[in-house]
Amino acid sequence: MRNSGAMIIKTVLFNGIFFTGDEVVKNKALVISDNRIEGFADLASVPDGAEEIDCHGHLVTAGLIDLQIAGGGGYLFSANPSPEALDAITGSILSSGTTGFLLALPTNSPEVYRNAFRTVRENPHPSLLGLHLEGPFISMSKRGAHARELIRVPVAAAVRELIDEAGGTVRMMTVAPEVCSADVIILLKESGITVAAGHSNATFRDATEGFAAGIETATHLFNAMSPIHHRDPGLPGAVFNSDTVCASIIADGIHVDFTMLAIAKKIMKERLFLVSDAVEENDRGAYKHVMQPDRYTLPDGTLSGARLSMLDAVRNCMHHAGIDLYEAIRMGTLYPARLIGAADRGHIAPGTRADLIIIDSDLELKGIVFNGKMKLQN
Repeated sequence: MRNSGAMIIKTVLFNGIFFTGDEVVKNKALVISDNRIEGFADLASVPDGAEEIDCHGHLVTAGLIDLQIAGGGGYLFSANPSPEALDAITGSILSSGTTGFLLALPTNSPEVYRNAFRTVRENPHPSLLGLHLEGPFISMSKRGAHARELIRVPVAAAVRELIDEAGGTVRMMTVAPEVCSADVIILLKESGITVAAGHSNATFRDATEGFAAGIETATHLFNAMSPIHHRDPGLPGAVFNSDTVCASIIADGIHVDFTMLAIAKKIMKERLFLVSDAVEENDRGAYKHVMQPDRYTLPDGTLSGARLSMLDAVRNCMHHAGIDLYEAIRMGTLYPARLIGAADRGHIAPGTRADLIIIDSDLELKGIVFNGKMKLQN
């Protein structure tokens, strides 16, 4: 409850084109009270004494939401799940225009999970929405860059133990539906975790049964999963055939060809959303990533992660997949926020968080408003 004597800080953004997630608003000012959106106002009725931010005619949207990013700022979180690393990672991700994210942990050891849970629990940050456990209950044959020796069989008791140890820090978990029973999927879902299918060799039937049990989305569509085949549509075919299941996609033109991105978008419409799947160069622990000019690989050359920001992904959707600007923005804001139930993020409306980005006509970042305060302005 707000202290009745506390001073409310008003901030006003003006001279901008505002995209709320539903509509474009022009010739208005956006009023912020503390760290929440109050609403739009006529320019003549801007509150006296408010801090004013000139948007210089640029586009203003909700901050980007990334549900799968593994590091930044020189740190891969799974290799160094410490407060120091978390601070550097959050700062780096926020500076790219992503104002809310899930920190991804690939299949790992109990010790790494334990340290990551503790660090996230004890060091909250308003941009960090929780953890995305990518594994350890995945397919051996579709593990991709995941460490073979760390993959585990999902026994219900062990899953419950992991959930309890996480203490509410896990917001999403990627599993292979063919190795997870319906009971395990239901257990995860009842624990408030958004369950995703990925790193999976699921047949169409396996995937459809997983969806019926509570899987709501698929992780990095097409990558590390059974392919579409005319005799078995596989996991991507099951996603396409569903009316409700969503999927993330890595729009870098490397993990997925841009033509396939365009095809998936035509089929899935608003069920398809963006993730960066970005990692960080690292030479310690189970995951050693080598930075290449346009991607990350394991030392043996296996593709391991993207060199991609969420704003890059939005730009690629527009320029290389024929997706409308505002729809591409929704793929990186509204749709991922909606999937994980983050109702106060990903769009601009009264009561939502005042996390905003200001971008020019080339989709270059010109400013960031985070938690109601200007963090960056170019």
